[in-house]
Amino acid sequence: MTLTVNDLSYSYTKDMPVLKGVSFAAEKGELLSVLGPNGAGKSTLFRCLLGGIDGYSGSIELDGREVRSLSRRELAARIAYIPQIHRPTFGYSVMDTALMGLTRELSPFRSPSAEQEKRAMEALEQVGVAHLARRNFATLSGGEQQLVLIARALCQRSDVLLMDEPTSSLDYGNQLRVLQRVSELAGQGYTVILSTHDPQHALRFSRGRLRRHPGRADGDAAAPAVRCGRGAAGHGARPGGRAEGRRPCLSGHRRASPIWTMPAAGRISTGS
Repeated sequence: MTLTVNDLSYSYTKDMPVLKGVSFAAEKGELLSVLGPNGAGKSTLFRCLLGGIDGYSGSIELDGREVRSLSRRELAARIAYIPQIHRPTFGYSVMDTALMGLTRELSPFRSPSAEQEKRAMEALEQVGVAHLARRNFATLSGGEQQLVLIARALCQRSDVLLMDEPTSSLDYGNQLRVLQRVSELAGQGYTVILSTHDPQHALRFSRGRLRRHPGRADGDAAAPAVRCGRGAAGHGARPGGRAEGRRPCLSGHRRASPIWTMPAAGRISTGS
């Protein structure tokens, strides 16, 4: 499954661009990190990828099919979302939480079959938390909860996993534990895109980085990346300086040198 974003732009208001000219491709087996501070547009980018926003310009394609042309059920079969945090209203068990990943396959009021429960247990085993299956989800540690949410996504059998800052509330040990599991999933053929504030996570685990860089938009050949700048070209930024009176904007900016090429696993490019 290849996710291709081409010249994606979006504004909440006419004078407040959040995404501008963002282009990249994420292919099977690739782990791509989206780096940037709060308000840079990472969550807006994810909402576009998930079909939650349809007023953008440019294109978002999954194996050549525009996301906006897919039904919610079709999209759920292709992309699974792992939120930053999950606070269930009721006292669901870990197994119940994992089974929620089967929602698109179940009709209203239908209970999961024995085969589907087996699938949920296998997903929990895949991320190393099967022994917690009967525990109340709310009683788990932050790292354990995040792994359960990943298992829930695996139950969807989607090829693309979107993770919204999966380690933001975890201690260092649990950060490494979760990211190691995520890296293993990419090695198994999943396309993984995660947002993070920590460049060390991207450097250690990712093959590609889409970066929102304060003050400028540039890149370097040693670490292929798209750096997206606060007030990037055309948005009130002084060269090498800070934007003045403008909201951070996740944007693409192409340099003259071809530094945006990715390894064989995929590529990231910026809009013209």
